[in-house]
Amino acid sequence: MYFFSEKYYTLVLPDVSSKLFRLPANELYTPVQLKELQARIAEDDESAFTLIYLHFGKKLNLFAVSLVRSKEIAEELVEDVFVKLWAGRHRIIEIENITVYLYVSVKNQALNKLSQKAKELVAAPFDYLDTAIDEFASDPYDLMITSEMMAQMQHSIESLPPRCKMIFKLVREDGLKYKEVAEILNISVNTIDVQMAIAVKKICTALQIQKPVKHSHGVQTARKEI
Repeated sequence: MYFFSEKYYTLVLPDVSSKLFRLPANELYTPVQLKELQARIAEDDESAFTLIYLHFGKKLNLFAVSLVRSKEIAEELVEDVFVKLWAGRHRIIEIENITVYLYVSVKNQALNKLSQKAKELVAAPFDYLDTAIDEFASDPYDLMITSEMMAQMQHSIESLPPRCKMIFKLVREDGLKYKEVAEILNISVNTIDVQMAIAVKKICTALQIQKPVKHSHGVQTARKEI
């Protein structure tokens, strides 16, 4: 499955083979592994750049769509971000957190595309944005839930308030840390915590399952949602 067209690689990385382009995205890179890829990219390693593109591309595209409401424009601005990343590859090792850097770059590109609304969006809490929800994270498979429960879960996620849904997606689907989401959306970590609690409560209620409760001594038990 391609995340985007091969136009990007044809124009920017013509030497990347079609076989490499078809490599599946790695489900998860550790910070150390990402740094290693950055170091390789700084040495003009196109295959390492491709792995970064495959790892982040689809997630960034969905994030961009939620901002600009256009798949075509989203694809264009995400590719622009990667074009600039490759152009400045010899300084890529200086990027402390490549995940936050890419998401913020996409957000800034989206705001530039929206031009007249850019100033409003910078200060906005993303309350009105309709976040695209792709497949849920690996949790459903880990929990071995039924297809019916999966459908109920997806429905409950889609029913979340826009900002709550965006935060839930970035944390649970894209695998970002609370601090990273806070930096990307320019909101506090406490806000992330509150919105995630709201999301989990609504989903648990919709599925009629028990929600874990943290006690002061750190032991988790479960309670039945009313």
